[in-house]
Amino acid sequence: MSIYDDDFRVPEESRKGMDLPRIERAVREILIAVGEDPDREGLLETPNRVARMYGEVFSGLHRDITKDIKTFTSDNDEMILIGDIPFYSMCEHHLLPFHGKAHVVYVPKNGKILGLSKVARIVDTLSRKPQLQERLTSEIADTIQKAVDAMSVCVVLEAEHLCMTMRGIRKPGSKTVTSAMRGGCRSDARTRSEALALINRPRNII
Repeated sequence: MSIYDDDFRVPEESRKGMDLPRIERAVREILIAVGEDPDREGLLETPNRVARMYGEVFSGLHRDITKDIKTFTSDNDEMILIGDIPFYSMCEHHLLPFHGKAHVVYVPKNGKILGLSKVARIVDTLSRKPQLQERLTSEIADTIQKAVDAMSVCVVLEAEHLCMTMRGIRKPGSKTVTSAMRGGCRSDARTRSEALALINRPRNII
């Protein structure tokens, strides 16, 4: 068993493209470069911990997204909302986290629907790589539309970026909101309004 396997909850397939020992060596070099002593007690295990963490937070780079998709047939052709899905990702500009909630609305076509947990899994997998929030929003929308050939898709992400809150301009609490519309949500104002109304619903109704 590898030293990287202990309590490491990333599927083996997602780790095949990662060189964890190389990450460990690089982290050690960073510690030296910033003026730290990587051999002091508190930092001895840090390179290994960071390597395992990167293996987890970047596992979406090497996971086949189709494995996260499971569809069912139903007689439903009305709008479906899966809202307030927590997500965590890493900004590719500074490798600092951004996190928030994803809201997904789609209208099935010919009764083809996604398993509810699979929508959350899609969000999770696509989040686990160096990302831009704008790209992540579009990737979620495109994946869902392709998976079920949906008539309409609306994805809204709201997130806080640590590259804005702990460094740089340092404005904690500021949120970035992005949206991606596909099909009827893009072309029809009424469908788009209905989807956004679902997303912005009063949370105490459920």
